[in-house]
Amino acid sequence: MKPRIAVITDYPGWHGARLREAFEARGCEVRFLSLRECSFDLARSRFGVVLPGFEETLPDGVFVRGVPGGTLEQVVHYLDVLHALRGLGVPVCNDGRAVERSVDKGMTSFVLAAAAIPTPPTWVCADVESAAATLRRETAAGHDLVCKPLFGAMGKGLVRLGAGDVLPEPAAVNGIYYLQRFVESGAGRWHDWRVFVLDGRVLGAMRRSADHWITNVARGGECAFQEPDAELERLAVAAARALEMDYAGVDLIRDRDGRTFVVEVNGIPAWRGLQSVCGVNIAEALVAHLLQRVLTRRAPEVVS
Repeated sequence: MKPRIAVITDYPGWHGARLREAFEARGCEVRFLSLRECSFDLARSRFGVVLPGFEETLPDGVFVRGVPGGTLEQVVHYLDVLHALRGLGVPVCNDGRAVERSVDKGMTSFVLAAAAIPTPPTWVCADVESAAATLRRETAAGHDLVCKPLFGAMGKGLVRLGAGDVLPEPAAVNGIYYLQRFVESGAGRWHDWRVFVLDGRVLGAMRRSADHWITNVARGGECAFQEPDAELERLAVAAARALEMDYAGVDLIRDRDGRTFVVEVNGIPAWRGLQSVCGVNIAEALVAHLLQRVLTRRAPEVVS
């Protein structure tokens, strides 16, 4: 019987097409599914969770390519569906726990620091006065800060704050200030690294550079192949392990003194830019990893 795979996304696009090709090349049946379509029915559903197209049997595996935004209640509901699937024994990549830890930059920073993985000093608070005091203290010591959306990606909504600058209004940050010390990689030659980790090993890496301190490819950053050195590889793998991720896009930066920091860990990373420079079929590797988990689950237990 063909493995039936649910790819969770609202917008399949280029990444969805690559995943479909890789799954179908391995004899799988693929269905794109939005978490907006999923629900719980504890009265009539065989499994308690309802996934359109999987009413009679649960998917053999689930690949998470996107989680919709929304109200707190909506996002919790979407993640609950992923938690439920994992609880029902379905291999989910990345699962709800990994998505929760990585989509929330505050929790990501906390987990990294708790695991002794170098990450820039970070402050997260709801109190405007506390955030303003942090800004004054840091700029007085000669440090700029970056204010980031707690939930955000692709370099959107980042604001660099220096001496004399004021914080964004609370509404602009949805009431939570995430402030991270700015790491200067070299004015006019700003750069960082994206390292793609799968199953505890580095699959590929690239150097991102720009004439602006925001180097995301989605914001115009240029990418080039990078063979990660031992430190970049070690820290990227350690970050993915600390956040308990099957796969991750780990962003690292070095300051002008050569110190390396893990800045962010993306649990639903895009890979189109990386694919263009690294020479590795990333979708194929991701699919092979999930199907190995599916086969392991399907394999009958050996009774001695």
